[in-house]
Amino acid sequence: MSNATDILAFPDGFLWGAATASHQVEGGNINNDWWAWEQQPGRIADGTRSGLASNWWQMAERDLTTAAQLGHNTHRLSLEWSRLEPAPGEWDEAVVARYRQILTTMRNLGLAPMATLHHFTLPLWLYERGGWENPAVVDWFSHYVERAVASFSDLVPIWCTINEPMVQISYGYISGVWPPGGGGFRAARIVLRHMAQAHASAYSIIHQRQPEAQVGCAQHLHLFDPASPRWPDRLAAKMLDRLFNGSALAAFFDGTLPFPFGWGQKLSDKRLLLDFIGLNYYSRSMTALDLHRKDQMYVRRFANPDAPFSMEGWGEIYPEGLYRALLRLANLGLPIYVTEFGVPDNTDAIRPRFIVEHVAAIERAIRHGALVRGAYFWSLVDNFEWAAGWSARFGLIHLDPETQARRINGSADIYRRIAVANGLERSLVNEVAPDLVEPLFGS
Repeated sequence: MSNATDILAFPDGFLWGAATASHQVEGGNINNDWWAWEQQPGRIADGTRSGLASNWWQMAERDLTTAAQLGHNTHRLSLEWSRLEPAPGEWDEAVVARYRQILTTMRNLGLAPMATLHHFTLPLWLYERGGWENPAVVDWFSHYVERAVASFSDLVPIWCTINEPMVQISYGYISGVWPPGGGGFRAARIVLRHMAQAHASAYSIIHQRQPEAQVGCAQHLHLFDPASPRWPDRLAAKMLDRLFNGSALAAFFDGTLPFPFGWGQKLSDKRLLLDFIGLNYYSRSMTALDLHRKDQMYVRRFANPDAPFSMEGWGEIYPEGLYRALLRLANLGLPIYVTEFGVPDNTDAIRPRFIVEHVAAIERAIRHGALVRGAYFWSLVDNFEWAAGWSARFGLIHLDPETQARRINGSADIYRRIAVANGLERSLVNEVAPDLVEPLFGS
């Protein structure tokens, strides 16, 4: 890199935005499994409920207008299946009309929509029939996708079928801290197979009606690094990586179910099932073989004690991991969207530097061959953070859930300056993290 560089520039047309998920922001989603889960004592860490959430069902335009004013040119949102189809085969046209209002507002504001079809929540009627464990879920999901694409294809150029399949499987079926509350590895194998089949079906359905659409999924890559160079720890790290990262990538990329989720069988006759790959990246774990941890597959995971942290229990801040994850995905030869990157930071003290470091990691990955087309910060506004409730704040916009009052965080302006410049400027880095100026730009 030349020492005269004053900006780490991104490709022309790069998409800068933020992400939200329907249940976390809309409020009043009373017909899905997460609403039912919240009502059970002890399920949410701080004892709160989603309630009105960020009240997007009434006032989404408010935050989207702010996003446009903050220089964003795209936004990733999700559609709530339980609103669109509150009972089997019953399609709510009033809900369709409201989503069309929101999507039209996005386009009028210059925010290219990316729509996620499944972001963790299931309609109660499907949940009560076994959810993702029921083989019929593939057909039900396919019917939902057909109706959604028929309703919104003129407004949505980029579709994300399923968000973070392995996160839902890990929390919902392995640890049981999310709905449905357990089921073990046998259920996890079934669920991954059904999710991959549902994705393959959705991919075909969307392209049949909307050939020009971009269709992908959002995969959460969590890095597992060996705690020591010894072979047992390296083996433990490799095993967890294969379980959490490799299996889902294979299942959604070309429909292959690798061991231990399958025996290499193909779920689809298509060569590949993605036009792009979405990357959700947050952190990494140090990994050691531990024969005393039978319930954890004889593996001990822990955060690097020498690393910077965000909040207790949320892991280390490791921007190098975003670079590493992007280069790994680059081997697939597909365009990439960073569909989520963010940090829980209730005081907005850490987030400015976090943004600078992670944007720099994206730029470095692009220079080294990753076809990154856009980045979506998690999240646009503080929202109901699943089992953490309101205890962890991720938003560029601060929210008081009691009053619904908003305040634009200082980090939002850092992200705005990056988006407007379509790059990371030396002057901005010097303000936020002067120790990074020389490593990034030279002396």
